[in-house]
Amino acid sequence: MAIKAGERMPSGVLKTMGAEGPKDVRTEELFKGKKVVLFSVPGAFTPTCDAKHLPGFVQLADQLRAKGVDLIACMAVNDVFVMNAWGKASGVADKVMMLADGNGEYTKALGLSLDASGFGMGQRSQRFALVIEDGVVRQLNVEAPGQFKVSAAEHVLGQL
Repeated sequence: MAIKAGERMPSGVLKTMGAEGPKDVRTEELFKGKKVVLFSVPGAFTPTCDAKHLPGFVQLADQLRAKGVDLIACMAVNDVFVMNAWGKASGVADKVMMLADGNGEYTKALGLSLDASGFGMGQRSQRFALVIEDGVVRQLNVEAPGQFKVSAAEHVLGQL
């Protein structure tokens, strides 16, 4: 069952690339006392994700922060090395935190998994964007299959 607005984010561990290599990020620490926009994509470097989804959040990062967002994070069911390379290739710098859900465990805990086996991609994440305040989901935007509207940075900015 998918998470809903008003519910607390589940506990979990994601990975990000630190100065000395991969490091664990506990979700409790990630969300505690902050307003976070967490968006997820089916895969790094995939067409819509790479051309529109991530770039939109990079371009609107300052406007999102001006609306009180403390952290913008991009999550995908990819390994931390791929997420790091994608962040570098996309010029995210410190605008977007790149989070790896390598085995899809956190995506599954959110109830937002996607079976992309038909495309040779295995289990992935649905395309979505969440606005989270102090660990509680305030906005939940899950895309219909094949769509890119409600999880776009512009849409999320309009909700703040």
